[in-house]
Amino acid sequence: MVRGGVAVLRKYGNFVDDLRLYVRGGTGGMGYPRLGGEGGRGGDVWFVARERITLKSVREKYPLKRFVAGTGANSSVKALKGEKGKDCEVHVPLGISVLCDDGKQIGELNAAGERFLAARGGLGGSLATNFVPCKGQRRIVRLDLKLIADVGLVGFPNAGKSSLLSKVSHAKPEIANYAFTTIQPQLGKIMYADYKQILVADLPGLIEGAHANKGMGHKFLKHVERTKQLLLVVDISGFQLSVKTQFRTAFETILLLTKELELYKEELLTKPALLAINKMDLPCAKDNLNELMKQLQNPQDYVHLLEEEMIPTNTLEFKDIIPISTYTGEGIEELKACIRKSIAEEAEQENEEYRKKKLLLLQTSEEQMNRR
Repeated sequence: MVRGGVAVLRKYGNFVDDLRLYVRGGTGGMGYPRLGGEGGRGGDVWFVARERITLKSVREKYPLKRFVAGTGANSSVKALKGEKGKDCEVHVPLGISVLCDDGKQIGELNAAGERFLAARGGLGGSLATNFVPCKGQRRIVRLDLKLIADVGLVGFPNAGKSSLLSKVSHAKPEIANYAFTTIQPQLGKIMYADYKQILVADLPGLIEGAHANKGMGHKFLKHVERTKQLLLVVDISGFQLSVKTQFRTAFETILLLTKELELYKEELLTKPALLAINKMDLPCAKDNLNELMKQLQNPQDYVHLLEEEMIPTNTLEFKDIIPISTYTGEGIEELKACIRKSIAEEAEQENEEYRKKKLLLLQTSEEQMNRR
């Protein structure tokens, strides 16, 4: 048991979603008092978002995790205005939040090419500074990665999320019949016949109490924040983590997953959601599905099955409920079609809201012009 635990920790360590760095802007150049010359400003430290970059690669490339920009050039008789010091650019992945050492967020980078000024260079020596240069800004910052994906797979361990990801995409996650097969986030792309691509993230399995950092805790839940929509994957036969924990039916599992999301961040329940009922190839699966559908239609009649503190304040509204079997392939194509439809509907809704805002701005602008 101990050896197995060590293996799990080592493998999870291969995925880095949090990195602490020291950054310092360059010192300014010396001024030239006799001729009123001004030293060059110190260089700046920038974080620049790039595709195909990981925090692991940043850590490996810069093991000291120190980034210092260049010093500004001194003023001289030949060049009274010293040149600015060389900037230091650090390439980071998309989906990065930049935090101060006290945990306060000071910036984020979500699209390729976006830049964040991490440390500003010091002013060069001039009359205002008695020709003495200033040191650059220095601080310790933390890069916090939250995966960006169209769809986030949410489910308790062994619900079949890894198997589902392997069925709908070209990803090859580890699959086995024990609980924690996914111990680091996995990304895959659903490829459609017309070359449309949808990015899916299989995230480490939740357990009861994940909101309080039990199990994978926040290492899982923070990655849900930047997925456009949720896909809950539930075992139709129910779930039990171990012989020491209570057995949960499929309906109870859905409520508990909802509760964990709600306790971590209530806004997560406003995301569009689909529900995949997995393992429909098992005996009694159809009877269990009929019972589950009755419970989902009138959840208020069945919530008493759970302890009061485990009942979510709000329930998830599922756009579609799709019975599937990752073993036989049943319902997989239908699920892929539902995912695409849901993504398209949300995009259209966003576009419509954007058009309405633009129209409102134009109307307001015209009214202001007419008043003049």
